[in-house]
Amino acid sequence: MQHTTTIKAGGSEKDYWKDLWRNKQLLLILSKRDISVRYKQTLLGVAWSVLRPIMTMTVMVFVFSYVAKLKGDEGVPYPLMVLCGITIWTFFANTFSQISSSILINSNLVSKVYFPRLLMPLSSVAVGFVDFLITLGIFLILTVFFHHPLSWNILYLPAFLLLAFITSMGFGLFFAVLNVRFRDIGQLIPFIVQVGFYICPIAYSSRLAEGTWYEKYYNLNPMVGIIDGFKWCLLGDKAYFNPNSVYSTAIISVVILILSLIYFRKKENTFVDHI
Repeated sequence: MQHTTTIKAGGSEKDYWKDLWRNKQLLLILSKRDISVRYKQTLLGVAWSVLRPIMTMTVMVFVFSYVAKLKGDEGVPYPLMVLCGITIWTFFANTFSQISSSILINSNLVSKVYFPRLLMPLSSVAVGFVDFLITLGIFLILTVFFHHPLSWNILYLPAFLLLAFITSMGFGLFFAVLNVRFRDIGQLIPFIVQVGFYICPIAYSSRLAEGTWYEKYYNLNPMVGIIDGFKWCLLGDKAYFNPNSVYSTAIISVVILILSLIYFRKKENTFVDHI
């Protein structure tokens, strides 16, 4: 960590981004630590990342398919559709939650030494990405079980993963700043994630909103286009996907990220005053 005192808080914008790059070693150290802390004191460790999506998928398939009688896209196994939605939503939710609490989690570092504070939210992405890879692996195994071949659409998967990262970073940075000043925000974040889980097309198809009066408002939710696009990548053309939703998703997500970065940079010098 010998490079963490290269510049002082309040340096020029150009120096800030240069220093962020110079501290990439610190980013790696923080990422490894976050992953280690995630599983270190759990009885089952990494196994939780395997059991959690499987249990969630099982419960949702039972509730939405057998109880609520909801139908998925024709020609797509319903459990695969649900797990596909869970896979990308879990990445967004975990990354958003980790970023939102990243400054407080690293409060001991914030109060002792200066380094670009943006490193802390960026390192938080590692935990969500590891869980994503594990859940994606489970999905790929189940495609063999359900005899559902992968589509060439999977080549577009990195683009939707990038959109999910941009969206989680945009919202996460905003809440990370608020969380430092108002600790009640930390109690609000799990509620936001829980509500989002049900208003996003995870256990149902966005085809249900097609042609309705609220469709254009529904598509303003950036996660709708991301989840539908992710399903399209892994499940093929039989999965419902409206390409137009990607445009609004990309615009909204990028705008939110830019505004959140500006807000974060403006407030990061005051973090130490509130910790």
